[in-house]
Formats: sequence, structure tokens, C-alpha cells
Amino acid sequence: MSVSAWLTRQWLRRGWPARLLWPLHALMHGLLNLRRMAYSRGWKITRSLPVPVIMVGNRVVGGAGKTPTVLALVRHLRAQGWQPGVLSRGYGREGGAQPLVLDASTEDGLSARQVGDECWLIWRHTAAPMGIASRRHDAGQVLLKAHPEIDVLVCDDGLQHWALARQIEIVVFDERGQGNGWLLPAGLLREPIDVPPGPGCGHPALVLYNAAKPSTRLSGHLALKALAPLQRWEDWWNGSPPPSQGPRVPEVLKQTPPDQLWAIAGIAQPQRFFKPLKRLGLNFTACPRPDHDRLDPLPWPGHVRHVVLTEKDAVKLSPQQLARQRPDTQVWVASLDFQPEKGFWQALDQRLAELHASAGGASLAPDAPPA
Repeated sequence: MSVSAWLTRQWLRRGWPARLLWPLHALMHGLLNLRRMAYSRGWKITRSLPVPVIMVGNRVVGGAGKTPTVLALVRHLRAQGWQPGVLSRGYGREGGAQPLVLDASTEDGLSARQVGDECWLIWRHTAAPMGIASRRHDAGQVLLKAHPEIDVLVCDDGLQHWALARQIEIVVFDERGQGNGWLLPAGLLREPIDVPPGPGCGHPALVLYNAAKPSTRLSGHLALKALAPLQRWEDWWNGSPPPSQGPRVPEVLKQTPPDQLWAIAGIAQPQRFFKPLKRLGLNFTACPRPDHDRLDPLPWPGHVRHVVLTEKDAVKLSPQQLARQRPDTQVWVASLDFQPEKGFWQALDQRLAELHASAGGASLAPDAPPA
């Protein structure tokens, strides 16, 4: 068992390893209270942007579903007539000191390594202009200067980044819920699950459960999720949607022995990818990688005939890299079909309508389609 898997197990219960770390939980709780006091009294500065900011994030460590939520959110906002942009710090990117804009005019000069794998994935899925900087306010400034038409910003992660004001918070939980209820490093939590909303937010956070049922005591909404039919990496890279007809798994993969079929997952919880693949009837060699792993060099042997990747990993590859390093391997992509339930969208739209009205506008986005 890996260290990360062992830690996750300890964070789900109050066994002796977690109890030994409880004093650090208490210390972290005190530091968070001091930090909140520093912002509330003006010792630390919160900056605002001229358009509404929707902050999407976790209260727990590890991937809980932020990126799929951001993707679904951008699509929904567009359908409602908004012109969204996305903010991110570009975790793991090279040369991260300088703020940058990722859009149609800059895409050719950038890559997943330069902007971060999650940013590159969001861009390729949505083509929403992105501002990327270690300080999200800086990202918002450069993005709005380049794209003044943007009228709402979606911030990928940043619930604990109180230097940027937000008008709406969306908190994503997975099946782990709050774990044992203690703060890092004794538990999963980055902050208490019932912490008041961050600066600028006048309502409690909207809670979205990336799970089959609610996993905390907080009232929220569910998101339906499933793996989309597998598709060849070349088709996915060129922007083709997953196949709408035919089997979810090509027959050739079911007939491939596990030493010739590998599944790669460079995400926070690799088993979240491997388990659905097994339920689809695949027998494969599992290759978990560190979260945000660059996959360079490619981690599977040259003799492997087929490899299945998450979208987060697939976006890091290039045709040149595959042709050079693994010309005899067919790469497949397992996309995630992620659909928050209708009640979540209704609650979000209501808050946006209230924001728009309080700013002197109509009750809906200016060019929203009729209901």
C-alpha cells in the first residue's frame, strides 16, 4: 500500500495515528481562526474584481471533483447567456511567476507543461479564456484586460484564497465526506466543513456531492457521473466527442491480456479511475502515478499494445511524443460524463440573478435565452 493510500485510510477514521496528530489539528484550527481575524480586521487585504466571481473548491485534501464541476459550470453559464472566463493558479506549471492568458491567440505558443494540466484540460474542453497566475486577482486583471466582454469569472480552486473576494462559493465533496472530521494532518479537512463563507460572499456555499449520496451533514445536490465510452486518443485530441453508439468498451480491449493493456492514472485518487474500468469488464495492469505527473518519459513499456488514460493525463501527451516514444501503442481516453442535478443549476441561477439585479441589471443575464 502506498503512503498516500495509507494516509487516506487513517484520515477516514479516528484511529491511533490520527489521534497522535490531533494536537496539530487543534493548532491548525487556531491558525485558521487567526487568519480569518486578520482578513476581517484589514490586517490582510482582500481584493475584488469588477465582475462576479464563482469560487469552486474543496474543503478536503485531494481531488473531489473540482475540474469536472468547472467544466460543467462553464457550459451552463454559456447556455444561460453569460460570457464566462476561468481563473487558476496553474498548479505545477513551469515558469509560474508571470501571469498569462490562455486563449485562441496564445494557444499555439503554450502547452500543458507551461499552464498546468488542469488548465490545459479546461481550455481544450471549453475554449473559455483563462487567466493564470499564482495570485488569482492578478489572473483576473490580466484576463479582463484581454477580454473585456467577460461578465462572470469561474475560479478553479481557491476557497481558502481569501485575498480574492467572491460572490458565490461552490464546495465539492466526494464519497469521503469530511473523513474523521479533523483538520490536516490529523484528518482530510483543509478547514472546518461549516466555516462561514469567504470574503464578499453573502450566502452559504452551494454544496455539490460528487458521490452516489450526500457524504456530510451539509444540505446539497448530487452530481451524476459515469465513464463515457472509450475513444482513441487521436480522436479525443482532435476534439471529437465520445462515440454515442456502439459498445462502451471496444471488444479488442476486452480480449487483450493484462500485460498488454495498461491503465494509467496520474490523479489524487487513482482507484477512482481503476474501479470503473474493472466494472466495465477490463482486465489490465494498473499504473498509478503521482497527481499531476508529467508522463515524460511515458511510464508504460514499449511492448504494451493498449493504454487507457484519464483526460487529465491524456492532455499532457502530444502526437510527436507518442510517435517518438511509443509508436506501437494505441492510447485510449476514458472521459468523465459529469452532470449536476437540476436543483443545483436552479440554485446557482437564482443567486446569479440576484447578483445581476443588485448591480442594476435585469433579473437574468442580458442575452439569456428565454425559459
